[in-house]
Amino acid sequence: MQQAIHYLSEKDPIFKTIVEKYGLPVIPVRPQGFETLVLLILEQQVSIDSAKATFLKLKAKHNHFIPEKLLESSDEEFRNLGVSRQKTSYIKALATALLNKDLDLESLPTKSAQEVREELIKIKGIGHWTIDIYLMFCLQAPDLIPLGDIAVINTIKELLNIHDKEEMERYALQWSPHRSVATFLLWHYYLKQRNRTVVY
Repeated sequence: MQQAIHYLSEKDPIFKTIVEKYGLPVIPVRPQGFETLVLLILEQQVSIDSAKATFLKLKAKHNHFIPEKLLESSDEEFRNLGVSRQKTSYIKALATALLNKDLDLESLPTKSAQEVREELIKIKGIGHWTIDIYLMFCLQAPDLIPLGDIAVINTIKELLNIHDKEEMERYALQWSPHRSVATFLLWHYYLKQRNRTVVY
């Protein structure tokens, strides 16, 4: 990480400023597999803390957290645990794809980021943000910037006064091949500025 941060600080003074003000970021790591994808579905468009609380209720309900068991649960059971109808359908679509062997999660580490994206995007409810986070947290993809993430977008607006998403994408090209570490630094700044702590 130190090499990546040095590279980014040379390329763009905002990163030097972030590290000087707030120190080094946490590099999030999550296990690969079904559980993490379910958690990421729950995290879509809500806070990490809120999603984690719902996820822990699901885990408490299902000792064996496997696709078969979640598919057996009724939509009402999901709703009683705080899962919306839409996210219930996404979780069940993922479970179905795994059981039908339309998706092989164990093969993903051997594939390129683009190949992983092409596999996961086929699943209803798994969009580019979810894929970006899975690639970064679980597969340690080094060069991604999730411009579907509100904290990343708001931090770029705040620090660089760039408000157009395409312009953000073009600007961030200079951070390659370390855009993932750049993202971790942007999140770090976003949370510290707001006195928030997140456990990934």
